[in-house]
Amino acid sequence: MSVRDTNVGARKASNVQKAPGVKSTKAANKEKDEEKTVEIGGGHIKGLIKPPDQLKLTEAELKEKITRVLNTQNPHAPDNIVRWTFKDRCFKPCVVDHTIHIFELEGNLVYKNSDEGRRLMLKQGLHEEDTGLDIGAESDKERTETSTTPVEDGGEVEEAGEEDRPDSAASKTDKKEPKITNIFNSCDRATQTLHNPPREINCQTEPPPRSSFSASANQWEIYDAYVQELQKQEKNKEKQKAAPSEKDEKSQKKMMLMETQDIDLNKVSKAAKVLERMVNLNIFDEIAQDFAYYEDPADEFKFPKGTLLPLWKVKYDQAKKLSVTALCWNNKYPDLFGVGMGSYNFCKQGSGMLLFYTYKNCSFPEYIYPTSSGVLCLDIHEERTYLVAVGFYDGSVAVYNLKTEGKEPIYKSTAKTGKHTAPVWQVCWQNDDMDSNHNFYSVSSDGRVVSWTLVKNELVFTDIIRLPVIPAETEETEPAQTPLIACGTSMDFHKQIDYLFLVGTQEGKIYKCKTYSSKILETYDAHHMRVDTVKWNHFHPKVFISCSSDWTIKMWDYTINTPVLTFDLKEPIGDIAWSPYSSTVFAAVTTDGNVHVFDLNINKYEALCQQLVVDKKKAKLTHIAFNPIHPIIIVGDDRGNVNSFKLSPNLRKKPKGKEGPEVEAAKMETLLSLLRKPE
Repeated sequence: MSVRDTNVGARKASNVQKAPGVKSTKAANKEKDEEKTVEIGGGHIKGLIKPPDQLKLTEAELKEKITRVLNTQNPHAPDNIVRWTFKDRCFKPCVVDHTIHIFELEGNLVYKNSDEGRRLMLKQGLHEEDTGLDIGAESDKERTETSTTPVEDGGEVEEAGEEDRPDSAASKTDKKEPKITNIFNSCDRATQTLHNPPREINCQTEPPPRSSFSASANQWEIYDAYVQELQKQEKNKEKQKAAPSEKDEKSQKKMMLMETQDIDLNKVSKAAKVLERMVNLNIFDEIAQDFAYYEDPADEFKFPKGTLLPLWKVKYDQAKKLSVTALCWNNKYPDLFGVGMGSYNFCKQGSGMLLFYTYKNCSFPEYIYPTSSGVLCLDIHEERTYLVAVGFYDGSVAVYNLKTEGKEPIYKSTAKTGKHTAPVWQVCWQNDDMDSNHNFYSVSSDGRVVSWTLVKNELVFTDIIRLPVIPAETEETEPAQTPLIACGTSMDFHKQIDYLFLVGTQEGKIYKCKTYSSKILETYDAHHMRVDTVKWNHFHPKVFISCSSDWTIKMWDYTINTPVLTFDLKEPIGDIAWSPYSSTVFAAVTTDGNVHVFDLNINKYEALCQQLVVDKKKAKLTHIAFNPIHPIIIVGDDRGNVNSFKLSPNLRKKPKGKEGPEVEAAKMETLLSLLRKPE
């Protein structure tokens, strides 16, 4: 608004410029002012009533015209608001809306020919003739003609009876025709063929995480937030000034006690662990003495036979109903080993457990990790021994870090990140890639061999190969069979060539593959049933061994398609393992509770030791593992127990003279030269 001075601003209320063509009302106002009277002493005196502080203006000032200008802009609206745009990646000024909504009313319209419009018309008591529904155009024309045309005889217009009227109920029932469907509209007919949606076992989806956030702040919101914060601070000060009640004092004392107890427990946790280990060593002192010093003197009289000396037996009460599905030693700490707990029974699947035991305290696990699915395999990293790769029955893989607190893995695969669609039977750590990222491999019953890479906070997968089922040769008359996918059951990497690995399948075949190629290098018809375990020799680069539930153990030279040695143990074999100290010693476990230890350098036909370690009526042996340093083995059963045994001197003899990998490789090479068949 434009205002010249305060005097002119005071006259605004009385003097307003009128539009041309409109009659002025100043004379009428003067007459009304003159008619106003003032009572003085009971008499009436005519005169003008003026306020005492009214401004006195001259005639020229009264005749001056004042123009009032109204703008559509709000002077109180801010004009410096900016907002960040992600599209342009910069701040842009925002246009402030100057309109003010004084009144707003939401309304709705209903189409009168719709079902909802008909119901509303009936509720309001309106006739159908007003709505124009269910009455044809012809009936409307007839009604208008009868109502407007006069009678030819010159009489008054005769009103039609109720029955003859087109809007009567009787005429409606008679004239109402059924609705004729459109026979050419194929969408309303049930003659269309149904297409069944394609289904695939590999299709797994998870809903992507979604989150939406939007906010805007202006001067009023900021001011209100500051006011609320000040009010909260004032209330807190008033509460602190008030005297605390007895209940508050008791609760504060309890909180103080709990905090002090937590602090004290954290301080004495290490000391308590050392004390617990000392107590256990005192309780199992005889077993510790046997582990350190005992050697079976009977070996001198029954050479070359040997025995197994029982040592510790570890178990966890909450894992009684689970089976030992995996065993793995820690290379850095030879007293620590991991145990995977799960179930091989398809009908009894549930939660699993990952446990870590040490011989320093065999009464309770060092680490306990409960899992939602059963654990089938695990592998501890050779260099970074705090990283543990685990495969589960539901097809997922995970990586646990023993240094971090908590029971959840740091990495875990999902359907979105390449999770397997069948149980994972084997995981193996490999050397770091070119970017120094840790990686491991897994094989599953879905026929996939997958490489997993630990990249920052995610697990990246890469499909290496899909295992095909190579059908047997069929006759010419039979049609060609479609290729199927084999179920992988075991895997092992070469000890010297890091890109070469073997895969065993449920069909009894063994495939030799490379990590950088999807082609199969060699196929071995190994067993008649599934290959439970396949292992490369630690010292000789050409030798590997396999076992199956068909009761046989076979030793192979990968340059030959036929096995070099075959052992029939008369019972299903659960697991085999090469010894870390000799190239010719390996051990196997059978479901009847026996442990078999072979030394091919001494006897190529029979085991040097066949010892019953558990009652075959109560438990079945599932896995076996050699300690990397000490001459002991651990054996797991389907009742959740892990037993450890010490090998007698006859079972762990080393060659005389120089010891080393070269000597062990030469020993195996001489054995192979004797066993190879002439061409």
